[in-house]
Amino acid sequence: MRFKWRWLAAALAVTALLAAPASAVTERLDVGGRNFWSRAGAYMVGDTTYVSLRTMAEVLAPNAEVTWSGGAAHIRGSGVEVTAVPGQKYLTANDRAFYIPDGVRLVNDRVMVPVRAIAGALGGAVDWSARGGVTVAKGSGRPGKAPYTADELYWMARIISAESRGESLRGKIAVGTVVLNRVASGEFPNDVKSVIFDTKWGVQFTPVANGTVYDEPTAESVLAAKLVLDGGREARDSLYFIAPSLTSNRWVMENRPYVTTIGVHWFYR
Repeated sequence: MRFKWRWLAAALAVTALLAAPASAVTERLDVGGRNFWSRAGAYMVGDTTYVSLRTMAEVLAPNAEVTWSGGAAHIRGSGVEVTAVPGQKYLTANDRAFYIPDGVRLVNDRVMVPVRAIAGALGGAVDWSARGGVTVAKGSGRPGKAPYTADELYWMARIISAESRGESLRGKIAVGTVVLNRVASGEFPNDVKSVIFDTKWGVQFTPVANGTVYDEPTAESVLAAKLVLDGGREARDSLYFIAPSLTSNRWVMENRPYVTTIGVHWFYR
């Protein structure tokens, strides 16, 4: 049960940060008692607060250097290396990756990223104040230890690759989301590997039956596994997915509520 409760706590924390209503947010970005909203060029995209990567690096990792090369912004120094590419839906920080559903943005020559992502990349913590606005607590200036084990990453990358090798990054994250939703559900086992190899109601994932779950995962599948294990989510509360064009089994479609379609996969709760 330890993985289930650890994952639930992380998921609730991420959900709370992403779900804070835009209407409740005042133009405050407090770091060390100072309001950096204007300096960071902060603005809202839906319920997400975007901020200048450079400004937040200067505040949270003052000994690191911010540069631009190869079409990407880089933060390097003092044990941290962050890379953010405008248009990509994630940023990397050392060996971790943080999902950005609305993408890294370039606004008036400033690289803009969600405050939660850059704070996590630089060891900070984000909270929504009762009065509205965002409070960022300074940390180590580098990302903390990833909230998952090597074994969890190993199996998550393999099931994502085997089930969605040809899908988009979003589609790959959606498959990983289903696995973690099952981990959190009382209907399924309590850890990633056990969910993948669950046979209580028959083999749950075709790659387990045909052996492709053991194939070396693609690089993007490993990235997707890191993103989903670090809090990235798609397909909301789905517990099942099928590719109707590839199977004649319609049990899920006929018995579970539909959630969304991403690529070839239809998702159900």
